[in-house]
Amino acid sequence: MAKIANITFAAQDPRRVADFWIAALGYERQEAPPGFIEAWVAAGRDPDAADAAVDPAGAGPRLFFQRLERSPESPMAIHLDLHADNPDEEVGRLEQLGAVVVERKERVTGQWTERWTVMADPEGNRFCVQ
Repeated sequence: MAKIANITFAAQDPRRVADFWIAALGYERQEAPPGFIEAWVAAGRDPDAADAAVDPAGAGPRLFFQRLERSPESPMAIHLDLHADNPDEEVGRLEQLGAVVVERKERVTGQWTERWTVMADPEGNRFCVQ
């Protein structure tokens, strides 16, 4: 069974949007692990292109803010990122419930590799499983 790992926001200015939600919800900025920002920049990414906030009590989901263009063609202005112990198994379970796989993605930043599957629910609302 999956659980919400992130609520991801597309933002022109991730830090500004993060600051708003941090203040609105009493969250705290999540600092990147040691070496991550350096690896992010070395991979050719803008260090200001993402930000994150967490519930200090550990009860709420992580909020992730990512610089993405916002347009009518961009279907993921805000979406859920689901975490599963076995992502492939969870994708299969969600497909049986009526979701469809849109695409599978991978991003390597230094020693960190992220893999996720973009899916759409029965009405086309997108979410990710990692």
